[in-house]
Amino acid sequence: MQLDRTDLDLVHALQEDGRLTYEALAGRVGLSRAAARARVQRLLDAGLVRIVGVVHPLVLGRTTMAHMAIGVDGPAAPVARAVAGLPESVFVTMTAGRAPVVAELRTDSFASLAAAVAEVGRLPGVRAVDVAPYTRVVKDPYTPADEPDPLDLDRIDRVILEALQPDGRMPFAELAQRIGLSPGATRARTLRLLDAGVFRVVALVRPGMLGLGQLTGFALRLTDPAAAAGPGGTVERIAAHDRVQFVAACVGRADLVGTVGGESTDDVLAALEELRALPGVHDVETWLHLDMVKERYDTHLLNGA
Repeated sequence: MQLDRTDLDLVHALQEDGRLTYEALAGRVGLSRAAARARVQRLLDAGLVRIVGVVHPLVLGRTTMAHMAIGVDGPAAPVARAVAGLPESVFVTMTAGRAPVVAELRTDSFASLAAAVAEVGRLPGVRAVDVAPYTRVVKDPYTPADEPDPLDLDRIDRVILEALQPDGRMPFAELAQRIGLSPGATRARTLRLLDAGVFRVVALVRPGMLGLGQLTGFALRLTDPAAAAGPGGTVERIAAHDRVQFVAACVGRADLVGTVGGESTDDVLAALEELRALPGVHDVETWLHLDMVKERYDTHLLNGA
């Protein structure tokens, strides 16, 4: 497909809010509504973009998360596919770095995390598993940093969330037919869940597609993690960096793990050099994400379902 700056602008807008109306998208990129709709549909049909509903991990009961670096004996692709098949894995990539497979796990407890890690360790071809449990997600493009407002979710709320996870742009009329309410009532229910931070609708894009360039992971060691986490400290400065897409504080082999993205290798290199220059950063490990094997945040493990 021949893609241009307008396509990129549409993708960026949908990454911020996947349910923007076609009128709003058209206004942002200078197209007619029909032209904006046609371009978005072309991106979806080509499989370059998926627009999904991402439910807040706390709503799902997935309160325990971890970064996993996996060493392998032999080819890495079969291992990556096997890890991607686990329900606890939400993000799996093949990388150029110390570990050829990197994954993120989300579970409901440390006991469940330990069980999932043990399962990975038993997979054929896995030589070593290095786990860094998160203590706090500092920045996530898909999940708000704040906890969602407390809502008593009923069956209809759960049906809405289930329906919008794989198809975040499902029209209210179609969603209304699924749940047996009027389109107006369905819209009000959905907006209530969005406003409360229960879920977000975002565009997921494969790294390297659409000219979005390079995606690189990093693990940082800090000389004084407690001081770095204070107001205006190094952790806050890392999260505020416009090239840093994700960052989490953790325990284990690193104090912080995260992701840097850029339109070119030079962009990523410059960002990593800026991170290395921050006060208190004394060790940086990096890896290049080569192939996104899994990036799925939809799940049927909703509390009370």
